Amino acid sequence: MDAIVKNFPQTVRESDRPSQQEVEEAVRVLLRWAGDDPSREGLLDTPTRVAKSYRELFAGYDMDPEDVLGRTFEEVAGYDDMVVVKDIPFFSHCEHHMVPIIGKAHVAYLPDGRVLGLSKIARAVEIYGRRLQTQEAMTAQIAKAIDDTLRPRGVAVMLEAEHMCMSMRGVQKQGSTTLTTTFTGTFKSDPAEQVRFMTMVRGR
Repeated sequence: MDAIVKNFPQTVRESDRPSQQEVEEAVRVLLRWAGDDPSREGLLDTPTRVAKSYRELFAGYDMDPEDVLGRTFEEVAGYDDMVVVKDIPFFSHCEHHMVPIIGKAHVAYLPDGRVLGLSKIARAVEIYGRRLQTQEAMTAQIAKAIDDTLRPRGVAVMLEAEHMCMSMRGVQKQGSTTLTTTFTGTFKSDPAEQVRFMTMVRGR
């Protein structure tokens, strides 16, 4: 898992980012390359809209998971069993073709005296989703962020998603789903805990 996370590119400094004008011109170039005319009425505002949407779609580069996951709670009345947040919807973009990845995440951890606010787990998924990604890397990054911040006895993450790079282009196989998992700590060393996690996620 560490190798996947370490290979993830560092975010670009704000001072190194292209200007709004440069981004809009790049969109116009793409429109011309696609075969359309950026000066026609329907496309006049498209470069501005695309630049604005990219800021939103890739906002994860401007968010730090430590800021989101840093606040924990110790008053848990001795609770030390599995905490599962499942069916967290997310969308991301494939780093190879820059087309959408649409799916849901299931995240669990075994507390070691401290717990996270449940919304924080969903926010962690969103932070890594709103970046150019591979599903394998995103799965590992979510697990590592929770592991590093909370220091639980174990973390389990499962992502299941449809990749538009398979559905819209290439082999064009609509509806196919990719499933990835990462386990740390007790989840990794104890197959029974993996089975329990899978059972809780699948609702059986």
